[in-house]
Amino acid sequence: MLVSTLRRCFPGVPSAVARAGSAVTHRRFDSQSSTFRIHPSVEEALAEGQPVVALESTIITHGMPYPQNVSMASQVEEIVRANGSVPATVGIIKGKVHIGLSKEEIKFLATCEDCVKVSRRDLPYVLSQGRSGGSTVSGTMVAAHHAGIPVFVTGGVGGVHRDGENTMDISADLTELGRTPVAVISAGVKSILDVGRTLEYLETQGVCVSTFGDSRDFPAFFTTRSGFLAPYHVSNEQEAAQLIASSLELRLGSGVLITVPIPEEYAASGQMIEKAIQQALAEARMQGIVGKEVTPFLLRRVNEITGGKSLDSNIALIKNNAEVGSRIAVALSKIRKPKGGGRKELHDHHRSEGKTADSRPVVIGGINVDFIAKSSQARMEFGGQTNPGQVHQSFGGVGRNLADCMSRLGVRPLFISAVGQDDLSDSVFRYCSHMDMSGVAHLEGHHTATYCAVISGSGELSLGLGDMEIHQQITEKHVSRFADHLCKSRLLCLDGNVPVSTIQYVCEFARQNAVPVCFEPTDIDKASKPFTSNSWTALTYISPNLRELLAINRTLGHVEDCDILCRLEDKVDTAIGLSLPLLENIHCVIVTLGAHGVLLCGHRRDGTVSLRAKDKVSRDDLCAVHYPAAPIPPEEIINVSGAGDSFMAGLLTGVLSEHDTDTCVRMGLLAARLSLRSRGPISPLISPINVSLQQVVEEKWPPPRMWSISPSNGKTFLRTRH
Repeated sequence: MLVSTLRRCFPGVPSAVARAGSAVTHRRFDSQSSTFRIHPSVEEALAEGQPVVALESTIITHGMPYPQNVSMASQVEEIVRANGSVPATVGIIKGKVHIGLSKEEIKFLATCEDCVKVSRRDLPYVLSQGRSGGSTVSGTMVAAHHAGIPVFVTGGVGGVHRDGENTMDISADLTELGRTPVAVISAGVKSILDVGRTLEYLETQGVCVSTFGDSRDFPAFFTTRSGFLAPYHVSNEQEAAQLIASSLELRLGSGVLITVPIPEEYAASGQMIEKAIQQALAEARMQGIVGKEVTPFLLRRVNEITGGKSLDSNIALIKNNAEVGSRIAVALSKIRKPKGGGRKELHDHHRSEGKTADSRPVVIGGINVDFIAKSSQARMEFGGQTNPGQVHQSFGGVGRNLADCMSRLGVRPLFISAVGQDDLSDSVFRYCSHMDMSGVAHLEGHHTATYCAVISGSGELSLGLGDMEIHQQITEKHVSRFADHLCKSRLLCLDGNVPVSTIQYVCEFARQNAVPVCFEPTDIDKASKPFTSNSWTALTYISPNLRELLAINRTLGHVEDCDILCRLEDKVDTAIGLSLPLLENIHCVIVTLGAHGVLLCGHRRDGTVSLRAKDKVSRDDLCAVHYPAAPIPPEEIINVSGAGDSFMAGLLTGVLSEHDTDTCVRMGLLAARLSLRSRGPISPLISPINVSLQQVVEEKWPPPRMWSISPSNGKTFLRTRH
């Protein structure tokens, strides 16, 4: 079967060509996944790189009575906003984790009679039962990490309970701090706990603990001093942000605890609080109160015994933490988001001329403003009637998608493109403020590229209309203005929207300066642009799907028309056969197979396909490795348009970080999975936290399969990698 397929499709070429018919993609136009719901204000802030602060909700469900709990939650959120950040209160509502709550949702939690306290341990059960609850420190950290929010503000964290050496009653907050990279801003641990043993346990968990301000005195919630010293202290929000940034940069996988002492004017008498605690502890033991019910009981009784003074202190410290935490988030955002990006600077496409060049990647390609119209009906009427449905705007273009995703992963390439001087270009620059858009020409008399897709209720594309003329203005002359960047760059990326003359210029430039080049074919009609001349021999990486790879081979004269088969094994045979002629010059052909994952075809090194362009490889030692896609339930797929671009951005980020091939591919698969769940082509949740070496290690991956390729005898030998 394999031999006959090879001969039918590739006379004289040692492989097969097979391609499945273009399957209809069904999309669920829902901006959230089946488990998490991100509030639009939070989603927009994350997409634009604005500072976001996570907040817990147990203070709403278990901390204060109604309506004081609603008032308190609203005041804390307003303090976060007033200090420059976007609040994201986390709560569990009817089996869904909500990251960011509306006023109605806050009131629901505040008045819900059967709400539970939800930590990491409780999440699976509470969600499976469709219940509602307030997120603890542990539960909120899980949600914040999922959304890519690095700063979380709370009142106080849990710890080792008194007599914990006998009861082993240790808060899940401490282990969460040891395994989740989120910075927690709190007033220390509650004075009802064993502070000394809590600090020892945090050290064991590898948690960096610091006080905020001028003193290393570790605070104890109601009081500024616990009698213990923190290992470190930071003087202000800038130092705190730098500490958090360093922890994230190291990718340790653990959190940071920054403790903020309660303002002195609100600190109740330590002696009075301690006396009340001892009385409340004795009452708890007499009443048999244990486990997670102890803390709410103690706080309530301490407040009653102190005549409300402890509650006043509680409110004051939470508000103070919110102010400090928001300022830290703003400072962290400035550190992690490189300078520049104002609209005036972004609109001036000459700004980079004369600027000192660096080694960052350069992406050259198109920007599109996409309008997706989805009918509410399975069948649409085309006689001039208005069909009911929804219209959504997003920002696309293969080049833009690549630069967007790489920027979210911390690489931030220089992006070279063109837009018109119109209202759409203003929205493009606002949305892309996290990217280096200084290479984008802002051209009078031209329209920003737009694409409109009309999709039936069953998910079929009924009509597409595009205005892409401005892509032809990404000219050789415009690109040459950034020659200093190009020659010193570690990687150049081109998409198929760029004119042929520009592709030829960039390829020749890269050849002369020994700069690796990645070509994204974009679509079947544009895939062959570099292959109309010898420009393609300068390419290092190319990432087509099977149809694009077939079009490239037709252009080069390597293949005749043939039947397209559907089985995965046939697709693999096809991809190997179509890649072989290209591997004479291209270092690695990365074939995207949609739901089947990706196939790497290239030169073998260290038992797999080499992705490092500078590797010395044998031209006769070829192999192919198939990686299945990261698993995702079909009902969670919202948008497939940017998955391939996200994959390549994740893979190339791994290459630039000099990771091994397996890690690079799986970083790409993680990024692709996030974007499949996103309304826009590139998920705002993509970050160095969510697409990291740690995430790759923690994921359970299906094993890849390897093929050894021997072109000389026209055969391929299959073996499974272990």
